[in-house]
Amino acid sequence: MLSNPEERVCVDSRRHGVVLVKPLSRALALAVLGVTSFALGWPLSLAGAGLLVVSALVALAAVWRWDRTHVVLTTEKLFIVHGVMRRRAAAVHLARIGAVEVDQSLLGRLLGYGTIVAGDLEIPGVPRPRELIGLVQFLGR
Repeated sequence: MLSNPEERVCVDSRRHGVVLVKPLSRALALAVLGVTSFALGWPLSLAGAGLLVVSALVALAAVWRWDRTHVVLTTEKLFIVHGVMRRRAAAVHLARIGAVEVDQSLLGRLLGYGTIVAGDLEIPGVPRPRELIGLVQFLGR
């Protein structure tokens, strides 16, 4: 995504780990159902084993997606890169950004994550969003 030789990467980070809470909660619920079914004996133990496998796959897929998603700030643009098989990126040039906003809930302020809205680009689950916005504003001058 670097467009010219003078462009440098200033920040390259993953999204905050809080984005894993929802999918890992689903995986945990499936695992609990699987263990319960497994404990009830035949024939439910077969379904329980299947639920445990599905639970593990859901958790693995969530962590894999999280690991492969990066928020990148260069000297010229802010973008998010995601995808496993097919890499996709959405970017906004710093020179074209009008207003930059941070949306943080109370939990987001306590845990240090938020949503950044820069032009048409909205990136949820950004760690330390106020620091990133300060750097975006500094580089965008």
